[in-house]
Amino acid sequence: MTDSGRPADASPDPLGALLALEGVPSAYAGCRDGIDALLRDRGLRQTAPESTTESLLRGAHASAVLEGADVDLDAVRSGTDDLTAQAALRVSTELLGLVPLLDRAPLQALARLHALAASGVLPADEVGRPRNAAAADALGMLGRTLAAPTEAPALLVAAVVHAEIATGGPFASHNGIVARAAERLVLVARGVDPKSLVVPEAGHLALRPAYESNLRGYRDGGSAGVHAWLLYAPEAYTAGVEASPLR
Repeated sequence: MTDSGRPADASPDPLGALLALEGVPSAYAGCRDGIDALLRDRGLRQTAPESTTESLLRGAHASAVLEGADVDLDAVRSGTDDLTAQAALRVSTELLGLVPLLDRAPLQALARLHALAASGVLPADEVGRPRNAAAADALGMLGRTLAAPTEAPALLVAAVVHAEIATGGPFASHNGIVARAAERLVLVARGVDPKSLVVPEAGHLALRPAYESNLRGYRDGGSAGVHAWLLYAPEAYTAGVEASPLR
């Protein structure tokens, strides 16, 4: 860990120190129990593909609104001219196909998320690429963090990935959409929600003032801000459970 409390570059477990923060292990354990209960009680193995599609649609809508779109869920479901919503929908459409890539080449997966979001918006030489050398270094560190063995629960890994992208802004556009998509992708790839039925983006939207405040704290508040974000994220995931189409 660095002095700020954010993930360190060289450590046997780059996220290990986060597990020592007060309240963090219990918060994530309780959140995981809630997710497991939803999936177990609704019979995950019998879940229809339409439920996954609806979950991804709800996530795209929430992510677009958090990115500044003024569009409701019905408009997103039926088709919309809003460019931000279209970007979020492009990402959601291909998200689950990126699960194997996240496992073997996490930086390529993140680049692909940005390429989907920024398609037709940025010049070709900026799509899927870090915006400068510092951003490239930060993405490299994040990629190494994702590739490293860790005792941290997958929910915590997802929260860190989200915050690092959202606050670091490594791409020239659409960093919020990429951050929230990467968060969901981690939850799928690491077995928390294999069929992507929880809607974490909707959880963040439901808690929007806290979401935005805690992201600012993660960026500017040092170790205390990181700690606060890590305690906030399980609340958002719990709200994401309530937004699931299985409810």
